[in-house]
Amino acid sequence: MKPKRTTMNAANDQNEFKKLFDSFRKEKSKAEEKISFLDYLEIVQNNNDLADLAHKRMYKAITKDGVSHLDTDKDVRLRRIFGAHTKLKSYKFFEEEFFGIEKVLQKIVRYFHSASLKGEESRQVLFLVGPVGAGKSSLIEKLKSGLEKLSPFYFLEGSPMNTNPLCAIPPELRPEMESRLGVEIEGELDPVTQFKLDNELKGDFTKFNVIKRDFSIRKRHGVGMVPPVDPNNQDTSVLIGSEDISKLDRYSEDDPRVLTLNGAFNVGNRGLVEFIEVFKNEIEYLHVMLTATQEKRIPAPGKHGMIYFDGVILAHSNEAEWNRFKADHTNEAILDRIVKIEVPYVLEISEEIKIYQKIINKSDFNAHIAPHSLEIASMFAILTRLKPTNKCDLLTKLKLYNGDEVTENGQSKRINVLELKEEHEDEGMSGISTRFIMKALDNALSDTETNTIHPIAVLDALQTKLKEEPLAGDVKSHYMDILKDILYKEYLKMLESDITKAFVHAYDEQAESLFQNYLDHVEAYVLKRKVQGQNNEEMEPDLKFLGSIEQQIGIAGTAADGFRQDVMSYVTHILRRNGALHYTSYEPLKEAIEKKLMASVKDITRIILKAKTRDDGQMKKYNAMVEQMISMGYNEESVEAVLSFASNNLWKD
Repeated sequence: MKPKRTTMNAANDQNEFKKLFDSFRKEKSKAEEKISFLDYLEIVQNNNDLADLAHKRMYKAITKDGVSHLDTDKDVRLRRIFGAHTKLKSYKFFEEEFFGIEKVLQKIVRYFHSASLKGEESRQVLFLVGPVGAGKSSLIEKLKSGLEKLSPFYFLEGSPMNTNPLCAIPPELRPEMESRLGVEIEGELDPVTQFKLDNELKGDFTKFNVIKRDFSIRKRHGVGMVPPVDPNNQDTSVLIGSEDISKLDRYSEDDPRVLTLNGAFNVGNRGLVEFIEVFKNEIEYLHVMLTATQEKRIPAPGKHGMIYFDGVILAHSNEAEWNRFKADHTNEAILDRIVKIEVPYVLEISEEIKIYQKIINKSDFNAHIAPHSLEIASMFAILTRLKPTNKCDLLTKLKLYNGDEVTENGQSKRINVLELKEEHEDEGMSGISTRFIMKALDNALSDTETNTIHPIAVLDALQTKLKEEPLAGDVKSHYMDILKDILYKEYLKMLESDITKAFVHAYDEQAESLFQNYLDHVEAYVLKRKVQGQNNEEMEPDLKFLGSIEQQIGIAGTAADGFRQDVMSYVTHILRRNGALHYTSYEPLKEAIEKKLMASVKDITRIILKAKTRDDGQMKKYNAMVEQMISMGYNEESVEAVLSFASNNLWKD
């Protein structure tokens, strides 16, 4: 029973709460303090970053956490994916949340870098286009959150445009002040602040107070958002504010005191403005973009003039709306002011898996996820996104895109991944989304009472979800073939490998032993030498043993000589570079060794799995196999499910 709380305990808790809240208020008051104009100039002199324009500020937000380099000359997998002599940058700002879109991120950072140097991009809209669920909104949310983590910005008290205090300095004084402060001064006062300077401060700009404030998405401090607006009621006040008609009986129409500058461009000055699903709006509604980019000015409501604007303009939409917009030649002026960056779906299995792991880690999802569950889901998603090619089948293409080495008849596939990608420039812009997969995983979990997800449940859930999806008949049929044919067969191979590894005692050691033994005999064969035995006796290379390994991947007859030469060439290449040799080093030989081990236990494993009753010896081996699979990442429920599936589907006569 929970003990009763005393009055003294309650009083202590209240005191602790009060201390916590008082401390919070104190910190918040520090975050938004008021200083004099002259004090602000001294701060700028010591910290020139405060004078940064919006694009430069955003670029620093992205790069301040650090940049690492991905060198394809040192990483074989990356070299296969991106090509030799390619250097990619990885930004810590993005790396924990975004996967498999390295080139997209390079383009985004390149835009901000150029814009920060006042290049043409500083007068362009950054526009992200891609299929639903590809990560456009997440990228923009990340950029906005990056602003919030920056140091506070300073603006003139009372300015509805967050106006940079340096804009109060008259043009005649700016060259001298720029020299003294070590900054460039750009911009001008908004009408409301200019009126205050002229009338309340009598032209003495040093009397301005300056406010320090944090960027905030929720409070609209330096961040403006424009949602799609009803075409029948596109009120530009959402963008640029409005006139307070209740004041028109006191002030003239051109008096700044009638202005209510609370639109997205007003509050987003010094920061950014986001246009959500931008091309759902009518073209007339987007004209503010033109002046904001071309002239760095936005119109004021009513009969007032133009207002200086310094902000990043971000926009995003899906591909269908983009295609419809760009097809209309009357939109050329806006099209000329857009830097378009495509955000496709991920096409690498290993990176797609990371996306689901990230989503699951952020949720209350606590189910046991058996090996290959997310891999199967990721493979399905990516296979639906790939375009067919004459150079290979879809599954091979998927593995090549992941940087895997793919073999056939003892030879690595000599297919250039970059050439494959050039065949279809729009690859990754259609297919199954990550949201579809996550819904299927949720369904798989809800259909089980054991709080466990395994690949068989995932395959079933994907099939059920696909049947419910409103897709064209031929598309749905193609996706269903992927599930029932390609993925089904591929999972059987994965499962067979897992069972073999669980059944073969010390699998890695046995595979390594086979590998080293093969190398000893193949070296003797190629160099026409003897093999030295355990007791230092010399013997001829065992051709029967070599053949038993090679036949697993279809190498026989005269082809064996070429294969053995290839193995020796590869080994020499590795050793020359002081590399380590392991049975997984050379993909064709790795495949042959694993198949050899599978073949060696195939019959006994099949008998044990299919047996309705097991004798003591079989039961001991079965229990050892189950225990080993649990150590590989399965739990009892998933082991039971996959072994039951294996007994009905593997090794069919």
